[in-house]
Amino acid sequence: MIQEGADEDLQQQLEALLSKEIAGIDEVGKGALFGPVFAGAVILDKQSEGFLISSGLKDSKKLSAKKREALVPLIKKSSISWALGQASAREIDMFGIRKATEKAMLRAVQLLNPKPVLLLIDGCLPLRLWTGKQKTLVKGEDKAPAIAAASVLAKVARDALIKELAKKYPFYGLETNSGYGTLLHRRALVEKGSTELHRKKFLSKIK
Repeated sequence: MIQEGADEDLQQQLEALLSKEIAGIDEVGKGALFGPVFAGAVILDKQSEGFLISSGLKDSKKLSAKKREALVPLIKKSSISWALGQASAREIDMFGIRKATEKAMLRAVQLLNPKPVLLLIDGCLPLRLWTGKQKTLVKGEDKAPAIAAASVLAKVARDALIKELAKKYPFYGLETNSGYGTLLHRRALVEKGSTELHRKKFLSKIK
């Protein structure tokens, strides 16, 4: 359930919950200037963990786009349950990035069936909207296969959406930058202005 590097207390907690449903949660796109933030949620058992690790699952940032895409059907087929949630650019402007990210995470978790008894969340910030048990894991993608799987699903789904939106919103290089603030993207914002899907509160320092 948890790979080498996790603390002993967490390992003991998880051993006690081996027969229960534990979901890995991760977000993608939190730092982008354009588009929604995505969250993935995945429940794996020991067999599916081993299968996915042997298939090359690891921190999504260490995987090529081709490898992430190849892992998606394997994750979906072998997981007990998986789901995606998102929060729009408008929600990000309205609520702030942290709360919007939490909304995306909660939407993903609420779609899981069966419902998890414990959430493993990548990073150091808890999901404040969740009333059940949870544990934050810094560098969680390296420690919990379910978090790594959630990250892969969320990243592939978000990248695909942004590439589609790039056809409607040219000039910003969205097909290659996934909405992040590359030089091309920032220059286009200065020259062309923003779209309705840009996060307005993120653009105050763009010159």
